[in-house]
Amino acid sequence: MTYSTPEQLRFPPLPGYTVRADFEGGALSSDFGALLLRGIDRQIGFTQRLAAAVRDKRHPSYTEHSMQELFAQRIYQIASGYADGNDANSLRHDPMFKLSMERLPLDPNQDLASAPTFSRLEHRITRPDLYRLSQAFVDHFIASYPEPPAAIVLDLDHSEDPTHGQQELAFYNHHYQSHCYLPLFIFEGTSHALVTACLRPGKRPPGVENAMIMIRLLSYLRRHWPDTHIVVRGDSHVANPEVMELITYQRHTDFVFGLAGNSVLLRQAAPTMQEARDLFKQRSAVAKAYRQQPPLSSRVYEEFSYAAASWAQPWRVIVKAEVMAAGDNPRFVVTSLAAPPPQQVYEDLYCARGNCENDIKAVKNDLHSDRTSATTFLANATRLLLSCGAYVLHHALRTNTLAHTALAKAQPGTVILTLFKVATQVKQYKDRILLHLPTSCPVKALLRRVTTLLTAVPVPDFNTS
Repeated sequence: MTYSTPEQLRFPPLPGYTVRADFEGGALSSDFGALLLRGIDRQIGFTQRLAAAVRDKRHPSYTEHSMQELFAQRIYQIASGYADGNDANSLRHDPMFKLSMERLPLDPNQDLASAPTFSRLEHRITRPDLYRLSQAFVDHFIASYPEPPAAIVLDLDHSEDPTHGQQELAFYNHHYQSHCYLPLFIFEGTSHALVTACLRPGKRPPGVENAMIMIRLLSYLRRHWPDTHIVVRGDSHVANPEVMELITYQRHTDFVFGLAGNSVLLRQAAPTMQEARDLFKQRSAVAKAYRQQPPLSSRVYEEFSYAAASWAQPWRVIVKAEVMAAGDNPRFVVTSLAAPPPQQVYEDLYCARGNCENDIKAVKNDLHSDRTSATTFLANATRLLLSCGAYVLHHALRTNTLAHTALAKAQPGTVILTLFKVATQVKQYKDRILLHLPTSCPVKALLRRVTTLLTAVPVPDFNTS
């Protein structure tokens, strides 16, 4: 008979006491948040919608985990801070994740899927599956509105996703000085809701590609919202003539794009820049006379009509003529909007585009959308959408359940550390399952509010056909 010594962790002793730790605690979990994710997912039906988008070709006789269970387990794990699919090898036994999958937490015969299962899932997804998955995100975005909105803002932005191996379609991008993918993210600019996303090669996107994506998205949105005013917003790399011409022929649709400066634009903006220089000198002289701090900058806004050689027609261009102590800083914006004054177009409409970059940081830094280390492009594209799915759950939890709380505008990483990572002891009886949380838990009141809302709101029926 062999005897094994339990693995122990050693700590500095206290007076009269040694301090040791082992891994014999039994049915304990540090992921109470998995139940919160299940609650919000049941209310919005998100993983159910994703699972319906994939054609499951597995033989039923050899299928232990349904497609929805696989999507839910993987997305819940990412949303709880576990980026690597290999984490499933341990988390498949975790009682809280099993409970979130509506399985008995202490039954060893009801363990969840392992890492090889998720690897097979990622490599089984086809191009039509990916298209339908991306479309499912748009369907969820549309369903999140009880009625057609009067207006929405579509923020388009690409983000660097560095690659470090032999991944398919990973190219060198001179702008980022790295081999990378360049995924496209589309958010709704006022609510920060994710509309959809897609992985793409590391090359700079041509105008034809951006136009192809936009025509499909705008046409799909118009089927459901024929009278909604849509404003498409982006930086200069999406200010392509193909995209602007496409939007021209769309009803109730406008654009606001950054515009790279050139010699013609600088020449037309020269009088405005001189006015900004004079204003800066005047303000600096006044500050010096009254022994005050000199101004950081002076700005003057103006507009003019401009047409590049590749444009089908001239458009309204807004110039922000800014002068700082370090020198001139002109910026340009091109728009199809005629009514708002130049300063409002630039400061209130265009500058708000920066919120999209913060949303992308949440998907990348907190939910690890850049964990695209698979060899095939389709598997990496699937991983991107799984991380985007985790963002959708976090956004729904934040806006629907955590509204009017301290975490209403928190990043996913803050929600994970504050609300999800709560130690839980699980006890399973004949007729009930009991969860013991720490007596000294600092978020007792918040958890009581969240769980009350998640159980009080009835679960709707979802049509995913």
